[in-house]
Order: sequence, then structure tokens, then C-alpha cells
Amino acid sequence: MSTVKVSDETFERDVLQADKPVLVDFWAEWCGPCKQIAPALEQLAEELGDHVTIAKLNIEESPTTPSRYGVRGIPTMMLFRGGQMASMKVGAMPKQKILEWLNEAGISAGSGSAAA
Repeated sequence: MSTVKVSDETFERDVLQADKPVLVDFWAEWCGPCKQIAPALEQLAEELGDHVTIAKLNIEESPTTPSRYGVRGIPTMMLFRGGQMASMKVGAMPKQKILEWLNEAGISAGSGSAAA
């Protein structure tokens, strides 16, 4: 599974109403650090696709959602569970750090289903 594009129009359906956790990457085309973490997010989407959806929201194309959630700098990654933001990280991180953050939130490739 690869990353999923979300927008202001699809955010509620694809993120807030999702049946599994969703990591949303708020990014923009002109953002160098956003481009740095993109390959890591693609890899994590492949590795953890059964446990978490990795979504990308372009803040220029969809400005309402980042404003609603107080995104002030990018890249900002937010983890949503059950319609609520559960955790947030601001700034570029290597793949291993993103994976550690997800593991701390209870999401890992070996964990089976997070919700029993």
C-alpha cells in the first residue's frame, strides 16, 4: 500500500472516519524537508499498511484542514485515531525516528491488529 492523498474535501471521510489509525503528513511542494521525508513515508506505507494509513495533505491545495489543526510549520505529521488527533511531530525525521514514534503510539508491523 502506498501513501494516500487527502484534501479538505476528503479529510473527514479518509482520516476522521477511518477504521484504522492514519498518519497525516502536512506538506507543500516548495518544502525541502517535506521532500526529504517523502521516501521514508512511502516505505512505511508499504511496511505498515495493514496497521496504519499514511496520508499526505498538501497545505497549499487544502488550507482549511491545517488551519483547523493549528499547523504552523511543515512538515507536520499528525497521528489520528478514532477521529481524534492522538499525537503530533513537527519537522523532518529519519525513517527510524518516525517508526519509533509510531511504535510508541502502539503501531508496529509485528503488533497484529491494534484494535481488538
